[in-house]
Amino acid sequence: MNTQEIISLEQEYVLGVYSRPPFVIERGRGSTLYDTEGNAYLDCVAGIAVNALGYDDPGIAQAIQEAVSSGVLHASNLYHTAPHARLAKLLCETSFADKVHFSLTGADANEGAFKFARRYAREKGHNDKYHILAFSNAFHGRLFGSLAATPRPKYQEPFQPLMPGVRFAEFNDLESARAQMDEGVCAIIVEPVQGEGGIYPATREFLQGLRDLADQYDALLIFDEVQCGVGRTGHLWAYQGYGVEPDILTSAKPLAGGLPIGAILMRQKVADAMHKGDHASTFAGGPVTTHVAEYVVQRVSDPDFLAAVQAKGKLLKELLEELNSPHIVEVRGQGLMVGMELDIDTGPIVAEGYKQGLILVNAGPNVLRFVPPLTISEDEIKQVVDKVDAILQRM
Repeated sequence: MNTQEIISLEQEYVLGVYSRPPFVIERGRGSTLYDTEGNAYLDCVAGIAVNALGYDDPGIAQAIQEAVSSGVLHASNLYHTAPHARLAKLLCETSFADKVHFSLTGADANEGAFKFARRYAREKGHNDKYHILAFSNAFHGRLFGSLAATPRPKYQEPFQPLMPGVRFAEFNDLESARAQMDEGVCAIIVEPVQGEGGIYPATREFLQGLRDLADQYDALLIFDEVQCGVGRTGHLWAYQGYGVEPDILTSAKPLAGGLPIGAILMRQKVADAMHKGDHASTFAGGPVTTHVAEYVVQRVSDPDFLAAVQAKGKLLKELLEELNSPHIVEVRGQGLMVGMELDIDTGPIVAEGYKQGLILVNAGPNVLRFVPPLTISEDEIKQVVDKVDAILQRM
């Protein structure tokens, strides 16, 4: 099938909830994608911060082959399998956590975290302690609970009423958070670095203040690291760059290098509140995805790998800051999670990028988001910035 035949087939049979460019991705290698016409694209999206090790990584391919060679693609959570146990141990050893629960996506990891927080409060006899405190510009997913904690009218209004009991405060404004806290709040959820909201890093003072508020009101502090975790900021977990630990951490996007998986990391006190049958997922923690995720976490957690991410992120920010364009308002971010705020809409820039062999994505209408594979080279980063510079000069 040629490009147009594939696009026509999709348009006829696939629900049209996505706006896709007019090419078909066929293969990838390193930080480069190729379409069915043979055109090459330097990728600064990485499947929306998913493909941490890029494309055609030999270690991932080997891990997949090892996993499928057993013939057990799925066993369900009714039975023990070794890969999910090993991955849980690795996640705990590399973080604050004592226990892990696996999910399929970031959205349902966050919903699971909400359930755990409400169960924790209920277990302590607080039947009216069920409110969740979230923040402006947050994005926690598109399911009914996670969407309720995502203050975007465009996303929320068509599906209301959503899960009740969510309050909002201003991100990076501790006084705003204090004003919303009382004994009815069972959890505070925050992204250490906001992704979809525009690449806004939290301040250390803000996260420490939320930690103190959670302790004061016996609420659980949840860090949503679905996008900013697993090496993206130059630390294995974004919270490690702040020195502030949560009670629950949610992870997903890059965890298995492109295979669907999510995880809820938690302290023992949270685990103690949960009982058999309280939460479940048929496909979560399967032997294939968890085996691959073990390889990804081992690779990304290497100190030299993380140091390289920090160095490349610093280079990317510096080169973007040096661009001479009147449209640039601010460049911000951590590691290889960088946003460039503009005073113009990013849609035409993303579209022009495709013509120049560059895949970009926005984070809101006027922020270009750079979340390339963590394995991108310094030379490729320079190529990316040169292409962005050429595009901006035409705007």
